[in-house]
Amino acid sequence: MKRVSAVIVLLLTLTFLSSCAHKRGPFFLFSASPVLDRILQRGELVVGTAGSMPPFNLTTKAGKIIGFEADLAGYMATAMGVRLKLEAMPFSELIPALEAGNVDMVLSGLTITPERNLKVAFVGPYLVSGKAVLTKIKRLASAKDPSKIDRRGITVAVLKGSTSQQFVEKRLPKVKLVATRNYDEAVAMVIGGKVDAMIADFPICVVSILRYPDQGLLTLIDPFTYEPLGIAVPANDPLFINWVENFLSGFQNSGQLEALKADWFENASWLEHLP
Repeated sequence: MKRVSAVIVLLLTLTFLSSCAHKRGPFFLFSASPVLDRILQRGELVVGTAGSMPPFNLTTKAGKIIGFEADLAGYMATAMGVRLKLEAMPFSELIPALEAGNVDMVLSGLTITPERNLKVAFVGPYLVSGKAVLTKIKRLASAKDPSKIDRRGITVAVLKGSTSQQFVEKRLPKVKLVATRNYDEAVAMVIGGKVDAMIADFPICVVSILRYPDQGLLTLIDPFTYEPLGIAVPANDPLFINWVENFLSGFQNSGQLEALKADWFENASWLEHLP
């Protein structure tokens, strides 16, 4: 009798799990696409961003997040038929938030690196950048090789948790490193003379010069490195990864990506929205 009861319980359990596997939603163990199901069920795509990396992402005077990546995320949400929610947080917390499931993807000037790729999947690149120097010192701005900057007595600011921090730790071991929570803090330190330079992605350095034209800021003509920027997504959802890949491919091939780049990297009208 006990054996028959055990068989019945097993059959009921398998039947329940089988029915769950055919339902769409984040709470079902055998969902074919847990992240995509989660997005569609709540009708909202949650994207993690620093909100402080113009023109990739920035927070306006009114507290709204805009930028190249914000627009790109908006196009994705529209293609899914859901709302877009941008979650701003310190740059160093973005990948942990993605791993914890607090955001569905990260769009925030993230360089695709082997180390990061061990934790999350990447789609892209959607843009290629490189490390550059923002400084008031002509000698540093004219350096064609990082070794020319690697001197004791030089202090360099970087964004905490970024590849810029890794770059300085590996290539500039003699300089004093200051890790900041955001680029605004780092740029202010350069302008105020608290550090000699900021190491950051080339577009960030160029935009900082445009933003503060009377502060004597300088940058490199050619970046030091090759930095492919990608969309970070959870590694456990092949269908969601495939969807983002196909979206980005179509967006690029249609010419929309280049048009979006031109809006944000060749037109500085958005500067008036900055605090």
